[in-house]
Parts: sequence; structure tokens; C-alpha cells
Amino acid sequence: MKVRILVSFKESVLDPQGQTVKHALHTLGYDFIKNVRQGKLFEIDLDGISEKELEKIIPEISDKVLTNPIIEKFTWERLDG
Repeated sequence: MKVRILVSFKESVLDPQGQTVKHALHTLGYDFIKNVRQGKLFEIDLDGISEKELEKIIPEISDKVLTNPIIEKFTWERLDG
């Protein structure tokens, strides 16, 4: 089983790297770019876990290890079957 977890800043948190990328894009003439937010992507392979356990464990892993819950949020999806 494989899952993909996307971690990004909460909307209320300033994203300086995203702003830097936006500025660089504007400098290159892409003035139609309104905003850029950067994030982290994790793909995790799991074995021997039920669907019920998966739905409990992925948020737990994300909160404890992959994110700083004060400033970041996450979404996740199962990639196979």
C-alpha cells in the first residue's frame, strides 16, 4: 500500500520561499502568477496494515513527525487500490 502526504503552510502563515519564487517568476515575465505556496511531499510504502489502521496512523504520523501542527497542515491520499 502506498500513500502520498502533502504538507504545506496554513493559509495564515507567511511563506517566504513561495514569495521568493513568485518574485522570480514575475521577474521572468510571468506577471499573471498571483501567488505561490511551497510545501513538502512524502510518499510512504506500508505493508501489513488494514484500511482502518491506515486512516488512524497517517494523521498520527503526520501530526507527530511530518508537520509542525502550529504552522502547517497536511492532506493525504492512498495511491493504490
